[in-house]
Amino acid sequence: MLLREEPCSMILFGKNYYKMKTVENIERKQKKVRSLLKWKIAILCQALTCMAFAQGVVQTLHRHRPNIVFILADDLGWMDITPYGSTFYETPNLSRLAKEGMRFTNAYAASPVCSPTRASIMTGKHPVSMGLTDYIGAPDPQKILDNPKLRARYPFLPAPSVSKMPLGEITIAEALKKANYTTFIAGKWHLGDSAAYWPEHQGFDINKGGNSMGHPNLNAKKRYNGYFSPYGNPRLDDGPDGEYLPLRLAEETTRFIEANKEQPFFVYLSFYSVHTPLQTTKELERKYTDKKEKLKLDDRFENQGELKVRANQSNVIYAGMVDAMDQAIGRVLDKLTELKLDKNTLIIFFSDNGGLSTSEGHPTSNAPLRTGKGWLYEGGIREPLIVKWPGIIKPNTINTTPVMSTDFYPTLLQAANLSLMPQQHTGGISILPLFKGGIIAPRSLFWHYPHFSPQGGTPSSAVQEKGWKLIHSYVGDKYELYNLEKDISEKINLADRYPRKVSALKSQLFGWLKQQGALYPTPFPAN
Repeated sequence: MLLREEPCSMILFGKNYYKMKTVENIERKQKKVRSLLKWKIAILCQALTCMAFAQGVVQTLHRHRPNIVFILADDLGWMDITPYGSTFYETPNLSRLAKEGMRFTNAYAASPVCSPTRASIMTGKHPVSMGLTDYIGAPDPQKILDNPKLRARYPFLPAPSVSKMPLGEITIAEALKKANYTTFIAGKWHLGDSAAYWPEHQGFDINKGGNSMGHPNLNAKKRYNGYFSPYGNPRLDDGPDGEYLPLRLAEETTRFIEANKEQPFFVYLSFYSVHTPLQTTKELERKYTDKKEKLKLDDRFENQGELKVRANQSNVIYAGMVDAMDQAIGRVLDKLTELKLDKNTLIIFFSDNGGLSTSEGHPTSNAPLRTGKGWLYEGGIREPLIVKWPGIIKPNTINTTPVMSTDFYPTLLQAANLSLMPQQHTGGISILPLFKGGIIAPRSLFWHYPHFSPQGGTPSSAVQEKGWKLIHSYVGDKYELYNLEKDISEKINLADRYPRKVSALKSQLFGWLKQQGALYPTPFPAN
């Protein structure tokens, strides 16, 4: 039996052995699967960690890159808002901005007319270096030569000026877009005579209203109503009949901010206000008509030579336009606060040239500044500038440092933690130190307007250094010297009294003009 049982025991042992081997194989495979699963989970965790880290880096960059809202008025004078002394026009929202930020008292446009200044903001270059020294649409020298009536108006031929901002320029919008800012414009562009040069080809993701025109389209035959819809604007859909343009631009801007609140944005709110045509709402016209009567204001004018200049602020239509623009700005400020974006938003308010005081209805007064738009006197180039940046700029501060529109480009680059581009912004410097309570190195400021402006201005160049300002007029080859610290109204010409100062500033001015490749007025060719 033992002999019979042994094989049986061996057979049973064999089955158990194979069963044990099978279990070991399964356990080994399960161990491998568990190990592989752990490895995959580890890889997945690492990937998720990297993604989270990358997202954190982006969010950190976003937190350290402020939103930027650049608000530009058109033809608004230095004295046209409450923070700068206007008592007739009411601008409570700009007053609020000034109390929350820094107000500059010596801020300048690079030109006394719109397009060149706007180009300087977009490029950081002085308009002279681009050959863009007059407003786009100004009479071309060749047209003046070919038109006897135009030719009779001028003692000599003004310098030529290009009709577009070159596409080769790297605009501030393009620079910020490259750094992942979403870029937006609402309103006036006026930097190209054809659609190929409009904002969407110069770095802006969204364009609401920017085209070739320098003012709202007023055309009775086509039912275009200027500041009231229908607008006849190829980049802005018409609203309901009677809709008022500055409030529409504010609506477009707040809508954009709402849609892009999770990422850095650059808003260029470029009002057509307060450029002609002079139009306001009936409600605002009544408001300022009543105010004018209550204050017993009349319309006062002064003669400066043959020039008629408005001497006080009393135009009720213009007052309504300023008021409406301020309301529009208020809506944008309120939206930023509502979305809790105000603490991480840099806001700049500026104007492209002086107020219109010498022609086209003489709607405003820049007093105590001399003349206005179209002139190189202070009334044509000194502008309101208010900057708010919570945590950086101390509220309710005043800065007296001379700054210029060419300075915005490098300043915005540094504000966005981007590297400077010195080959691009050749005309300006960063004024970020001023925002932080610091100083910048003293420098001279220059202007060159070799044209006859519709406002009566004549071809001139100017330089300002340490409060001294020299103006050279090409009509009669005359020089005027003013001490702006003592004579902001430029009433006392000191050129004869300080010939050495004239000589030194003249040398600076013409050295700079040569360096910039400036073009000059020329005599008419002999018939």
